[in-house]
Amino acid sequence: MKKPTIAFLYDFDRTLSSKDQQEYTFIPSLGLTADEFWSKADDLANKYQMDRILGYMKLMLDESIKKGLPITREAFNELGKKVELLPGVDTWFERINKFGKECGFNVEHYILSSGLKEIMEATPIAKYIKRIFACEYHYDENGNADWPKNLVNYTTKTQFLFRISKGSLELNDDSKVNMEVKTRAVKYENMIYIGDGITDVPCMTLIRDKHGYAIALYHKNKKSKISKLLLDDRVDFACLANYEEGSDLESSVKKIIEKIKIQEELNEKFNQQLKEAKKYEVENND
Repeated sequence: MKKPTIAFLYDFDRTLSSKDQQEYTFIPSLGLTADEFWSKADDLANKYQMDRILGYMKLMLDESIKKGLPITREAFNELGKKVELLPGVDTWFERINKFGKECGFNVEHYILSSGLKEIMEATPIAKYIKRIFACEYHYDENGNADWPKNLVNYTTKTQFLFRISKGSLELNDDSKVNMEVKTRAVKYENMIYIGDGITDVPCMTLIRDKHGYAIALYHKNKKSKISKLLLDDRVDFACLANYEEGSDLESSVKKIIEKIKIQEELNEKFNQQLKEAKKYEVENND
């Protein structure tokens, strides 16, 4: 019998990394502080009434051209090598995959982020991620970024929950994601979303409405916003942003996996009894 799948869905900035991915080397290379860059991105979005994510993507191109910096996929990949991951992230995936396997599950990991795919795909954890759904540039014939190819903002993230559930992972395929399916690649109740704040609420809400799980991460001395998510019943748990072995996050995730295992076993028992009841009914009606 095919193993059921558990899917982990992660935001990236401040969820897997310690800060926004552009803040490690890209923004300093422009001679700007992080606050100055994000303020300019907001001003651009307000001026042209554009999505704020498009605002930062345009500003990255504008400022790179102004400073004479390369704006190629390779240049963005180089930024990914400088991203600082949160404590324990480097060993997290192998540990959780092992625990999930011991509990009888196939474990998959996905990133759903408004950051740049080109940066994230060059981080050392990319090899553990089945699919990165994130913003991405189109590149011209000279290899220079010239247009946003994919945009992922705080609400469009939710589409990927449907895609993952149905196994419709190709963005140019709209047919499967809109079809009714009898068997899902990943059941919603077997999804665990991990994010760091208010911008993750649409995904957290949708997953919990469908009986999956949501975990909010907080950084040291910055628990107030996450506490509100708990009080508003938006998340199941709030954990310190620490993925190390024995951490509160690991303990909480393992308990969720064990709960899902129990639910799978109960469902299997119910389905078996239902099958036997139907067989009994047919035999006694003949």
